[in-house]
Amino acid sequence: MKLLKKILYGLLVLLLSIVFLMSIPRIWSAMNPKKGPLGYYFFVPTVVAAYTGLESLIDKAPPVPENVEAIKNIEYKNINGKSLQLDIYQPKGLTKPAPLLVFIHGGGWRGGDRADYLVYLTHFARLGYVTATVSYRLLKVAPYPACVEDIIDARDFLYQNGEKYKYDPDRICLIGGSAGAHLAMLAAYGWKNAVAMADSTSAMPNHKIKAVVEIYGPIDFTTEYARNHPTITGFMTKSYQEAPQLYVEASPLTWVTKDTPPTLILHGTRDMLVPISQAVSLKQKMDSMGVVNEYHPLPGWPHTMDLVQRVNDYFKVTMGDFFERRVK
Repeated sequence: MKLLKKILYGLLVLLLSIVFLMSIPRIWSAMNPKKGPLGYYFFVPTVVAAYTGLESLIDKAPPVPENVEAIKNIEYKNINGKSLQLDIYQPKGLTKPAPLLVFIHGGGWRGGDRADYLVYLTHFARLGYVTATVSYRLLKVAPYPACVEDIIDARDFLYQNGEKYKYDPDRICLIGGSAGAHLAMLAAYGWKNAVAMADSTSAMPNHKIKAVVEIYGPIDFTTEYARNHPTITGFMTKSYQEAPQLYVEASPLTWVTKDTPPTLILHGTRDMLVPISQAVSLKQKMDSMGVVNEYHPLPGWPHTMDLVQRVNDYFKVTMGDFFERRVK
């Protein structure tokens, strides 16, 4: 009986210790509300926190606010009979053109849906911004560079339709997560700019993206990790050894110049899919060229960290402040 009591007591102490340790990130964040939310540093406790209710997960399909109009399934491009579309969320009663926030979903260039960022689209539309979300060709339809070309065509479509949808085409911010961040940066930073400028249908000479929000996106495909990662090699369809210049071309880091628009960088320090070193390399190059950037490494968080409500709330505040200063 004494042995059983000792075992039960030991298990109780262990359980209480685990509960206390799991509570540390939330306790720390409550005590430091102006700093980025603290994560759990390891995958298993992060999952446990999410599925035990210690951390709330976002509602990925929130209702559209009453003061926002959803204009869906707008075709911006048709290629080989495939309709590529975007959705716009417009505050009702706009009396003058608002800034436009364009969200580009992730999914490893293989999956994802333009409705994935509805939590941001409705939030910022409610605050007075026009927001948009874009579909693009996934890998099962066409490999690189098809999706990049699609986002650039969507960008040009949006440049040309501001009056129709009540936004200012000179105040557009591109926002993307993971693969979507990669596409946002290429479209904003001037991917194959010489080719775009030579195309008489391009809107590039008349407009420029005002700002970019880069959320845990891949920056440099030429690192040893990136060029050997199956997600990257599958996207490129050729190995680095076969086509090294293609990997340089597909890297947003390649296209950073002194004229690159201000960029907000959000990345978890425990991201095992896209290492934090990618974000660091972007910041370092921007700093060296005098490009305005704001870098927010979130301690202890993995990839897709903004599925957690606490992180998502921080992202909304941080992005909102950035939009106020750089776009609005």
